[in-house]
Amino acid sequence: MIRGNRLVAVLALVLVGTVLAVPVTSSPADARDERGRVEPTVRVATFNASLNRPAAGDLRRDLSTPSNAQARAVAEIVQRTRPDVLVLQEVDHDPEALRLFQRNYLERGQQGADPVRYRYTFTAPVNTGVPTGLDLNGDGRTDGPDDAYGFGAFPGQYGMAVLSRYPIDEKHVRTFQKLLWKDMPGNRMPQGYYSPEAVDVLRLSSKSHWDVPVRVGRRSVHLLVSHPTPPVFDGPEDRNGRRNADEIRFWADYTGPAREARWIRDDRGRPGGLQRGASFVIAGDLNSDPVDGDSLPGATHQLLDLRRVNTSLTPSSDGAVEAARLQGGANLSHRGDPQFDTADFSEPPGNIRADYVLPSADLDIRDARVFWPVQADPLSRLTGTYPFPASDHRLVWERHTQRGVGAVSGGAGRRGRRGGRPRARSRRRGRPRGRGCCARGASGARHCRR
Repeated sequence: MIRGNRLVAVLALVLVGTVLAVPVTSSPADARDERGRVEPTVRVATFNASLNRPAAGDLRRDLSTPSNAQARAVAEIVQRTRPDVLVLQEVDHDPEALRLFQRNYLERGQQGADPVRYRYTFTAPVNTGVPTGLDLNGDGRTDGPDDAYGFGAFPGQYGMAVLSRYPIDEKHVRTFQKLLWKDMPGNRMPQGYYSPEAVDVLRLSSKSHWDVPVRVGRRSVHLLVSHPTPPVFDGPEDRNGRRNADEIRFWADYTGPAREARWIRDDRGRPGGLQRGASFVIAGDLNSDPVDGDSLPGATHQLLDLRRVNTSLTPSSDGAVEAARLQGGANLSHRGDPQFDTADFSEPPGNIRADYVLPSADLDIRDARVFWPVQADPLSRLTGTYPFPASDHRLVWERHTQRGVGAVSGGAGRRGRRGGRPRARSRRRGRPRGRGCCARGASGARHCRR
């Protein structure tokens, strides 16, 4: 982090997570309500940045100098879009690596883009790579990546992080890493597949679920962060498809009436869901498209159909439309509108909408976009084609204000409660096991998205 002679790094352990504080040199744009009071306009983004590596410590090594090509591309995308609050997925859990990414990449201008500085950062342990000691996939072994609480070669692989220019209310952060899948009423766990020992310990979250309150002016907005497992890499029991749907459903229960959240306990044992009337933004790579791909029918509609979620404007891009047309293949049979795609998957299921920013109904959406430039745009070098310079996912952002401050305004987003996609649920198509989400990453190593 370039901060001149007044470099300050404050590290505070919060709950089971880590909050970092560093100086910020500019303030987010503000709006005014009908009484003339200043009301911040907040740009919230989610980005599966593919900053994962095959072994523990590799990411820290790659970020220790400012010369890693993939990290530079990721940082430039952030600098070009300039979110006030950024949710990252697939960044290996390592607070030091996160500091190095800020210091060596975000806070250094990339290819003429202005540096971006985040004063507050939250990260916490995740379930990926944490061993259960049990044979979860039936291969006769207990030490494979599929035998961890969440798929991973080492603890913390494919982790998450939150970077914010607004203060994080660390005293009220809640994490749900250890919540058991069996405790969810009406859960979709495949009957008869897991051993009784596995049922008793298997956690709902493949990574974790976080409630990270961010102080915005006179109010708090709860950032609800998760990265559900891809609904593939399994067998006819569909254990990952079922888990994906229940990981998504968690937020419906958490933001719903108190009776729907009675079963929930955070990692400190505190019961219940989000306080009624609280503002929230659900953000992350949900690994599920409303109508296409391999997830269970209706998985994302568990959130998109909620009256308490504002889906009046859907992030979109012209680059996604162009990519679907040029790539053809599976994209030609998709039912959804390609302008809403957020992930460039050349193998089945093709390009889909996997990444979401979903505000509560009391927040107005003033703009909404997917960073996916058309090929004629010079910035398309940041998204590119396989092998991707940064990630096979695209950064997705929305700009929010408190309701009553400003109405939904024009932008690259498109109106429509479900992003223009049809109401009808998709039928689950057959899928190749262990292929649909694999790609060679920007680091050159072949890996599977988790």
